[in-house]
Amino acid sequence: MSKFKIEHGASKVRLVLLKTNIEDSISNDIDLMCEWSDNERKYIINELLRFALTQEEDFLKYKASRSPSPARPSTETKAATSPVKPTTEPVRKPDSIPANSTTHA
Repeated sequence: MSKFKIEHGASKVRLVLLKTNIEDSISNDIDLMCEWSDNERKYIINELLRFALTQEEDFLKYKASRSPSPARPSTETKAATSPVKPTTEPVRKPDSIPANSTTHA
């Protein structure tokens, strides 16, 4: 089994908005992981999803067998599959979502 590693204080990356609902217990654990690692919630969620997607062998086989033409625009596909690259630019937060919103990504 692979190890999942979160970098403490990692740099922020450019993100694509994903709206979904998650279980309260998972949300609480994500918040705790954010506190522990000194990272933003969206970074933790991206790392968790990236890790999970690389562990599912059937999905990886399916992904490899797909034709090269993506179903979504290339900007979304690139953002979802590109590796994390450190940057010093701040991540712009949407004006409609308060910083301490109770709705979790």
